[in-house]
Amino acid sequence: MEAENIAKHIVEWLKSYADNAGMNGFVVGVSGGIDSAVTSKLCSLTGLPTMCVALPIHQDPAQVTRAQKHIAWLKKNCTHVSEHKVDLTTVFEAFKASVPQHHSDDLVQLSLANARARLRMTTLYYLAGVHQALVAGTGNKVEDFGVGFYTKYGDGGVDLSPIADLLKSEVYLLGHHLGINEDILTAAPTDGLFGDSRTDQDQLGASYDELEWAMKLLEQHEDPDTSAMDERQKTTLEIFKKLNRNNQHKMRPIPVCCIPKNMR
Repeated sequence: MEAENIAKHIVEWLKSYADNAGMNGFVVGVSGGIDSAVTSKLCSLTGLPTMCVALPIHQDPAQVTRAQKHIAWLKKNCTHVSEHKVDLTTVFEAFKASVPQHHSDDLVQLSLANARARLRMTTLYYLAGVHQALVAGTGNKVEDFGVGFYTKYGDGGVDLSPIADLLKSEVYLLGHHLGINEDILTAAPTDGLFGDSRTDQDQLGASYDELEWAMKLLEQHEDPDTSAMDERQKTTLEIFKKLNRNNQHKMRPIPVCCIPKNMR
């Protein structure tokens, strides 16, 4: 991968999109992970105002520290980068106290995790509206188009997606090229939505390297021969196929019930 050329291409694409949209710059939610670090750095390289927003909700202190260090690094090198912290813990707790929780604990916890992502999206769009900026998404290709590992109308609610055509491994390569902090490059990927130590791999059942392998295989062969695969490869393939199938509702346009002309 030609990291330098890809970085330049994304930066020019971001600038062009903002100019054509008549917007002033970008708002990025910074979590302390690799995807938001790379996205915020790319936005900053446009020279346009870039607001980096920390949105903790019962956040792991290590994630908060990584995010703060990254934002401080960006601000040191770019005068047009600004920082805003919105602690949504109180808002989240008020929301949690206001909604019924009669159902199974697993469903409640998952719904509350998604609510966290949607509270963050609402906050980013408030700030974007105030500053006439675009909300830049931080999803990569595996998450957005492979397994649908994001919250619909949460971290999936964005104006544009600068790194959504990059595999996770390519995001890491770009991160190295851009000089992203080593703490972020080596941290285990996590969405941080559950307030505990679970990683993306814990939730998905496979690593990003494994999921990339499955994604590439299925792009080349719709029905690949599994006879030469070991058990882990077969399991990974089934995990990918199941997640991809179950999350199509996120990855496809919202279905519209079209009314036949003869009914109008």
